[in-house]
Amino acid sequence: MPETSVTFPPGFLWGAATSAYQIEGAVREDGRTPSIWDTFSHTPGKTLGGDTGDIAVDHYHRYREDVALMAELGLKAYRFSVSWSRVQPTGRGPAVQVGLDFYRRLVDELLAHGIKPAITLYHWDLPQELEDAGGWPERDTAYRFAEYAQIVGEALGDRVEQWITLNEPWCSAFLGYGSGVHAPGRTDHAAALRAAHHLNLAHGLGALALRSVMPARNAVAVSLNSSVVRPLSQDPADLVAGRRIDDLANGVFHSPMLHGAYPESLLEATSSLTDWSHVQDGDLTTANQPLDALGLNYYTPTLVSSAASELRGPRADGHGTSDHSPWPCADDVAFHQTPGDRTEMGWTIDPTGLHELIMRYTREAPGLPLYVTENGAAYNDKVDDDGRVHDPERIAYLHGHLSAVHRAIEDGADVRGYYLWSLMDNFEWAYGYGKRFGAVYVDYATLARTPKSSAHWYAKAARTGTLPPAAPGA
Repeated sequence: MPETSVTFPPGFLWGAATSAYQIEGAVREDGRTPSIWDTFSHTPGKTLGGDTGDIAVDHYHRYREDVALMAELGLKAYRFSVSWSRVQPTGRGPAVQVGLDFYRRLVDELLAHGIKPAITLYHWDLPQELEDAGGWPERDTAYRFAEYAQIVGEALGDRVEQWITLNEPWCSAFLGYGSGVHAPGRTDHAAALRAAHHLNLAHGLGALALRSVMPARNAVAVSLNSSVVRPLSQDPADLVAGRRIDDLANGVFHSPMLHGAYPESLLEATSSLTDWSHVQDGDLTTANQPLDALGLNYYTPTLVSSAASELRGPRADGHGTSDHSPWPCADDVAFHQTPGDRTEMGWTIDPTGLHELIMRYTREAPGLPLYVTENGAAYNDKVDDDGRVHDPERIAYLHGHLSAVHRAIEDGADVRGYYLWSLMDNFEWAYGYGKRFGAVYVDYATLARTPKSSAHWYAKAARTGTLPPAAPGA
């Protein structure tokens, strides 16, 4: 039976996304100094096989080739992040113009190919000097971020209209300072909650700084990896567990940013750990800056229940292996693997979660345009004898999730675009080069790029606005 045609509204933005440390390389060139991810990846035992982003996929030197490839694939937009320590090596003081020049050249190249640039200011790579001064648990880091945002906004705001302050601040706070599976690798729950607040403050200060130097037409957004939290049952204890994790995964960021307050249930649940005295008068008003759009990153839902003390143990929360939980004051919550097929990350494939997430924020922030700023899957891709990379699983994944986006639009959601994660295979954080999310295959020995079959599938969708069949001949 033929598939029903899925056609997106005119003007829907078809893009792909990357981040600086995962693709750029050139970590010691043109004045760039170490970020926390340089330090973390060079620390024995922190990344798979000791992999680092020293070379990554050498985008710093191959950006023209990569932009030409984007154009060949019909992409309309490209979301990338700026390396803070490439622009402002110590995390404070004047910019290094040669560092900014790289991003000026990249933006010019994108515009010359008719591709809309979208800049993420912070994708986890804090300058190491700022971490040495205390990092995100220290209030001053938020002010340093605002200074950096102003520098980049002044340099590129005349040509770049889409701006994202932070990418997935939950990961920065709770994986970086709670479970320690991400840089800087600290395991202090109180510090993680302070980091979360200072990231909220940084977002607000950064938005103000951008708007002080950029044309009014430019859009300021943030990208949240809000979790779709589902209780295992309707038992009251499981519902309480679901609320606890929803507060820690979602409310801790979207409530200050969208509503100017933390959930009372979050403050109460974490009261044994902190009195939240690090929240100063005016902070939540600052965090609650008007947004022009909201970015949503989605991969898999989260299934939780209450856990009796004898059942507490390793978490199946999908956020890496650590003896330390990223979830403060939630030892009485159990995480469960959701049923269904999985990607190479072990994440369940469930497009209904993306539809649910979009509709939640359609209610949470009525009238606010939404973008899916990350969505994608890792598979064990191989080059065939014919020199091609066939990845039908990824095509099925994309078809399912884009269909979910389309259903949300039909249900009244104002979704303006979709950014595939990722444009190409790259350094996948603590997993090193062991997980391939790219639509473009990268041979890490030669750095040659080969578009996978999913890239050609996505290119056809981008050019026509209509999803091709998920399977050949369908």
